[in-house]
Amino acid sequence: MFLLASESIAESSVKAIQKNTNVFQRLWSSINWDQVVSKIISTFLTLLAFSLLFWILNKIGRRIINHLFRRYGRNKNFSLNRVSTIHSLMMNLFSYVLLFFYLYAMLSTLGVPVGTLLAGAGVLSLALGLGAQGFVNDLVTGIFILIEQQFDVGDVVTIGAITGTISAIGLRTTQVRSADGTLNFVPNRNISIVSNKSRGDRQVLINLRVHTDTNIDQLEQIIKATNQTLTPDFPEIKQGPELLGLTDLGQGQLAYQIQMFTLHGDEIRIQRIFLKAYLDALKAENIHLPETGLNLNYTPPKS
Repeated sequence: MFLLASESIAESSVKAIQKNTNVFQRLWSSINWDQVVSKIISTFLTLLAFSLLFWILNKIGRRIINHLFRRYGRNKNFSLNRVSTIHSLMMNLFSYVLLFFYLYAMLSTLGVPVGTLLAGAGVLSLALGLGAQGFVNDLVTGIFILIEQQFDVGDVVTIGAITGTISAIGLRTTQVRSADGTLNFVPNRNISIVSNKSRGDRQVLINLRVHTDTNIDQLEQIIKATNQTLTPDFPEIKQGPELLGLTDLGQGQLAYQIQMFTLHGDEIRIQRIFLKAYLDALKAENIHLPETGLNLNYTPPKS
């Protein structure tokens, strides 16, 4: 009895396996593998062709943009910083547009109904719209920054707590490189107040500390002679040098001030050159200036 039952179960199992195997075989044989393989290869080759095409378009487009802006950069009628700013923005815009069409082409090749998804995804479109508000704000703010010429690539600016040189202006962010080399990415929508330190000439103020008994008339003659010798060699000086006269620095210290205005970026170099020339000329005429009040030989009192 037990033996008959076991044989019946085994026979049922064999029949079930044979039935499933027959179903799988029929399903396998019903697939047109030539068509499937052909479709996979065709799709792969199409994706590869699109990738190659957009890679070539990217290379050619960037080369054309770089060539155009190099030509404009050689034109003295255009500001170099302004050309660099628009160049950076155009490269950014070109990358976004090319990426959009590349993704559209790839998804369409894979059979994804991109147009239907964009038109029919109401809730998703609303969510994307809300999420893209920041991007739209960045874009609009970047356009107004460009139109109003608030700053250009190469300008030294202060944006909030960040001070540095503008290295790139994009559709979404502005890149500011700090003096220590840190590259800061500032979203355009966060740019509210900009202090541009590269607009207009830069002031150079030199203080020559003097004794109360210094012959000021002789001092002025030496400074004037030094200015007449040096100034023609520095076309970067746009105004001055102007002798402002004596000023009280406090705590009984007097200084003779000289002021001039230079192009941005040349103020520190010119200040050092003129200060050294003044000191050398005064020393040659035996006019001694006050020494530093720092006592390097200080000995603490004995307890």
